[in-house]
Amino acid sequence: MTKNGIVRRKASRGAGAGREFGRLVRIIARLRGPGGCPWDRKQTARSLANYLLEEAYEAVEACLAGDAGAACEELGDLLMEAVFMARVFEEKGLFSVADALRSINRKMTLRHTHVFGGRRVNREDEVVRNWQAGKLREKGRRSALDGLAGNLPALLEAFELGQRASSCGFDWPDAAGASDKVREELGELGAVRKSDKAAVSEELGDVLFALVNVARHHGVNPELALKRANRKFARRFRAVESKLREKGLEPGRAGLEEMDRLWDLAKSGE
Repeated sequence: MTKNGIVRRKASRGAGAGREFGRLVRIIARLRGPGGCPWDRKQTARSLANYLLEEAYEAVEACLAGDAGAACEELGDLLMEAVFMARVFEEKGLFSVADALRSINRKMTLRHTHVFGGRRVNREDEVVRNWQAGKLREKGRRSALDGLAGNLPALLEAFELGQRASSCGFDWPDAAGASDKVREELGELGAVRKSDKAAVSEELGDVLFALVNVARHHGVNPELALKRANRKFARRFRAVESKLREKGLEPGRAGLEEMDRLWDLAKSGE
């Protein structure tokens, strides 16, 4: 057993998962039922959406950090929110948790015919193309870009748009072509007059979109890459603030040269 109470077991095909999942479904039903928890009974699909998103981000952060204990806990929280959300819909007679599971099980088998059917594939890109083609057929969509969630963060939306276009063969052959596009867009941004904010905004958007495509060609999710960069900046800037306060200085009153020196010190110390 680990320090977080996780029992290490040999990997198996869902050993105990069905039993524990059923228990979670019953717990949520009890909390939502008569005599249950007043807070849980008050929740709606709209209110739960925020918690679902929050738990998804926390689960991703734990997984990227490589912290198995935290990942186990956060993935459990994410599953709970999904079951909770499904329960709200079930109470309205729309669908149940079992319906949601049945739907995803069917989807996974239909879109992996190279595993569960007789279709053969030789490369990863074939799998992606087959997946996108399956989505178009199943949902009767006319465009590979249809169906993207409207509330995706802009970087993630750009990433998904690029991936879907690529699945149709509309893409640079390698990262070098995507990088050339970044340089082209930077040149266009530099040619815009600073006073023309609308033009600056448009060209800057093109630069960001081009950078996202570079990330995609390197197999990097730009949303997560930027999240890590944000954390790194915050960590180093806090170190600068701490060092300044040790000297009796406040960041707003320190010179840029001194802050740059402390920044380099914080960077070298990582």
